[in-house]
Amino acid sequence: MTLKKLILGVFVLLCQFISAQNDSINNLKEVIVSDRTLHSGNKSQTIQVLNDSVIDKNQSYLTNLLNFNSVLYFKEYGRGMTSMVSFRGTTASQTAVVWNGINVNSLLNGSADFNTFTSSDFNSISVKAGGGSVSYGSGAIGGSVHLNTNLVFDNKFENNLRLDYGSFNTIGVNYKLNVSNKKWSTQVGLSRNSSDNDYDYIDLYTWQGVQRKNENGQYATTSLSGNVGYKISANEMLTFYSQFSNTDRNLSLISESDSKTKYINTFSRNLLEYAETEGRFSSNYKVAYLTEEYQYFADIDNDYFTYGKSQSFIAKIDFGYQLIESIKLDGIVDYNGTKGFGTSFGNNTRHIGAVALKVVEKANPKWQNELGFRKEATSDYDSPFLFSLGSSYAFTSFYNLKVNFSRNFRIPTFNDLYWEEGGNPDLKPESSYQTEIGNVFTYKKITLTETVYFNKIDNLIRWIPVNGDVWSPENTDRVNTYGSETILGWANSYGKNNFAVNGTYAYTVSKNIDTDKQLFFVPYHKATASVAYSYSKFSVDYQYLYNGFVYTRSDNDPHEIIDAYQISNIGFNYDFKFLESSKIGFQVLNVFNEKYESVEDRPMPGRNFNLYITLKF
Repeated sequence: MTLKKLILGVFVLLCQFISAQNDSINNLKEVIVSDRTLHSGNKSQTIQVLNDSVIDKNQSYLTNLLNFNSVLYFKEYGRGMTSMVSFRGTTASQTAVVWNGINVNSLLNGSADFNTFTSSDFNSISVKAGGGSVSYGSGAIGGSVHLNTNLVFDNKFENNLRLDYGSFNTIGVNYKLNVSNKKWSTQVGLSRNSSDNDYDYIDLYTWQGVQRKNENGQYATTSLSGNVGYKISANEMLTFYSQFSNTDRNLSLISESDSKTKYINTFSRNLLEYAETEGRFSSNYKVAYLTEEYQYFADIDNDYFTYGKSQSFIAKIDFGYQLIESIKLDGIVDYNGTKGFGTSFGNNTRHIGAVALKVVEKANPKWQNELGFRKEATSDYDSPFLFSLGSSYAFTSFYNLKVNFSRNFRIPTFNDLYWEEGGNPDLKPESSYQTEIGNVFTYKKITLTETVYFNKIDNLIRWIPVNGDVWSPENTDRVNTYGSETILGWANSYGKNNFAVNGTYAYTVSKNIDTDKQLFFVPYHKATASVAYSYSKFSVDYQYLYNGFVYTRSDNDPHEIIDAYQISNIGFNYDFKFLESSKIGFQVLNVFNEKYESVEDRPMPGRNFNLYITLKF
């Protein structure tokens, strides 16, 4: 059976495609894109866009969507539990998560938990490979993930409702309301995903003839969103984005004798934006207020908990000027003031001011050059001078060459600087130099993207033991990461028959320069693929994921690894044309009942099922 699955996976990868990701936002007269600079100033780097049709075919959390549709590798502590990302061989805190143009990585620990985001809360989700610190600040070393809310200005009153029920009493509800005309656009959303999550462990985890279950793994995520846009005039726009989310989950037990624990994440994000264009001048003003809080219960039967909180105020001004027809200048000034307080790192504040200059030269329709600089000032650390230089040239309709070189960084977090005990206030920011070359081939409806990259990271922050049981962060490691990413695809229609094939492949080397060892929890190989077919009202799709083995120790002990695994999902749906659209669907997840885990002693579920219905009216 394993051989059959491997052959099937290889066959699918021969025709992998990223079709839905190419569906970018083009009609700016009707659609307002929240992150306006993502596409216009980044022609020299690869950007994948996952639109509604791709989002709907995947499970609710952002981890599942990106795991099966991108080169990102995820380390999950069990289904629905904490999920950390690795992009191009970097750590979880070196991938920036950008919400409507604002970097929302945690200032407490520097990373983002991708199992606290519900994919369907966003209109489009983009994955930008490579450094992006000039535009998005700290953490954008390996790449960035962009969660976007796009407002449509059209005469529309639309309701979208999706209901899910699956194995382990997994329940999902997602509702969206869109109301708009030529002047106003309003979106309101509600989502709720919960599960008992009590799946059986596959045979390896049977002890003395007793079938073990995933105990204490219950979770629930609730999110609310409201977004409003108003066209003041043909050249002026006012928009407001707001989101609140709460993830309440118990943490799965490793051993039945362990204490039952619980972890609660809550965040709120609010962004007000004003944009104006007048002749050669354009201006964009953003103010945002973000809050984050976690609570950890070491014993769920006890009311005592440890906690951490942060509150951030962000202001950003972007002035654009079309110097000549081929050259546009953007000057950016931004400020971020954050207050963080908690059980283990006291009460601290951070003020960051930054200035940036970006130049985009479009020499002709085939050739675009990009240059950017950024410098930050803060009392906590000395920020490096950041830059990005890129070029994209379409030699023919068949071949496009992209080149980018940049310096990027990550600042120490509140935990790194102030944790009691062990925080190190003398830490330097992590700094990296990165270069990449992308080759894009297009022939009829076939697209192939092949990117090679090299990333040199200095002052990598690691927590190491310094005095008995006391650990402290130090700027210890130098790391080189290099590899390649491949995206290939094709899609077509023959009468009522529609086909799409999607996939990615990443080869990643991430080595500590001093030890010449691969970083742990970085696979050398990762591949994804999917095939979709639809005819009239019926459609079927197949997904495939391969993760190569990973080391779990820094010394690359061959006995301390997580084995490679392959996962397949299959889904069916039928549109019975009730109301505007009404689909009923059925998914079989982990079809071949693969035994796997991405973290030691944190087994994932075997074969399981999901039934859903979507109504659009």
